[in-house]
Amino acid sequence: MTGDSGAPGTLDGVLAGHLRDRPDANLLIAPETGRTLSFGELDRQVELLRRFARTKGLAPGDTIALFLSNGYQTATLFLAAMTAGFIVAPLNLLARRGQLASVLAHCEARLVITCRPHDETLAQALQTLPHPPAVIVIDVDAPSIFDDELPAAAEPKHQPQPGDTALLMYTSGTTGAPKGALLSHANLLAAATTVAAWHALGPQDRVLSSLPLYHINGQVIATLAPFVSGGSIVAPHRFSISQWWGLVETYRCTWINMVPTIIAYLLNAAGPEPRHFPGLRFGRSASAPLPPAHHQAFEQRFGIPVIEAMGMTECASIVFCNPHDVRRRYGSPGLPCGVEAGIIDAAGRSLGVGEAGEIVLRGPNVMTGYFKDPVKTAEAIDADGWLHSGDLGTRDADGFYFITGRLKELIIKGGENIAPREIDEVLLRHPAVLEAAAFAIADANYGQDVAVAVIAKPGVAIEVAALRAWCLEELGPYKTPRCWHVVEELPKGPSGKVQRLKLAEVLSK
Repeated sequence: MTGDSGAPGTLDGVLAGHLRDRPDANLLIAPETGRTLSFGELDRQVELLRRFARTKGLAPGDTIALFLSNGYQTATLFLAAMTAGFIVAPLNLLARRGQLASVLAHCEARLVITCRPHDETLAQALQTLPHPPAVIVIDVDAPSIFDDELPAAAEPKHQPQPGDTALLMYTSGTTGAPKGALLSHANLLAAATTVAAWHALGPQDRVLSSLPLYHINGQVIATLAPFVSGGSIVAPHRFSISQWWGLVETYRCTWINMVPTIIAYLLNAAGPEPRHFPGLRFGRSASAPLPPAHHQAFEQRFGIPVIEAMGMTECASIVFCNPHDVRRRYGSPGLPCGVEAGIIDAAGRSLGVGEAGEIVLRGPNVMTGYFKDPVKTAEAIDADGWLHSGDLGTRDADGFYFITGRLKELIIKGGENIAPREIDEVLLRHPAVLEAAAFAIADANYGQDVAVAVIAKPGVAIEVAALRAWCLEELGPYKTPRCWHVVEELPKGPSGKVQRLKLAEVLSK
């Protein structure tokens, strides 16, 4: 084995510990094929990736982008590349070619690994880049993608250090331009260790999670937390209502990782009640607010406690979590988890119990900054190390936090961030549209969905069907507005900025 040593505070160091204690234990189970990945096998894949990357001219510290649907190789590559000392940049499969090209140009990836049918979208995006990276197309269910005969390096293997960047995650903002959050080995391990401690995870625990590996929840909560704790992951390609409970039973899962959308689908599914599973300790919900009615109904129907939590990409996911006892609150993401938290007013003054303001966070899991953007980094993280979250909230006398609004006005649909301005700009390119403003509306399945108000150019009639077709082509179905309003004016503040929250309030009446 190659990973017999590794710097403390790195993913390489974690793997070295597992190689000493449980090399043959399974870390990953792919239910579609039954294929498993042990810690020892992961170590072998780390070494083969190092050798392969060298043949492509890559060195540790270079960026490898993953444009992959979930699968055995996706999870393997995600872990192996960071452990080997590369920076992983997962690319959102919902991105259209223009969005994809922008991120690829910014992240400076030397290699992109993709799969069919996503290779076609990738190829279209790369045509616009003057210096496109190398690309390989893989089968996400393949037992191996690297040649065992690749020559080993003569020099000693590179050992990542805790402060080295491991993950480059692009997150949407109110401007619609994705920002690349830099997360180090130390950031990721702080978050994953906190999750493991908070949920009392150990080698005996096994999670069922179908969340995509281009999302921070699927990466840290469902992959790195089991990796750190020595547990295991059942990772199907995608969520399936008909297969969910069968997977829990077949693989004896001890916890399930969900988002409110999954909870809504399981609640609304027709058919017989699932059997109760005595080994299933809890479910976990994050990535979007969980409606209290769904929370309570799920627990009553399935007899499984659900722990609501909240994370941010810039904090390697975890910031708040409810405890596993009677103190947990419906409608609250919980207590500060692995971070210091506070609430401040517009002047930066600390606020007390029950007072609403912006939530700020500080801790070892907070990103090191935004890639190639010192201005936005300074705007997000102040001189005292506090990350300004953009979320409005309050806290009660027991320290539980409650989210009351969003300064950034992001639309969070099924756990995915959608920037309203991105939708505005697409619509403003349509020849019939004079003004446009997208905003969030409540949705029973996704938590939030997209609505938009549009103003027609003088003398032009708006055809909603035509605008919807335009958005489907430019944005894809996930970001295309569900609800359309043709209006004569938009509410604006003194500076001329559209007041999206007021717009939502007026049009929902």
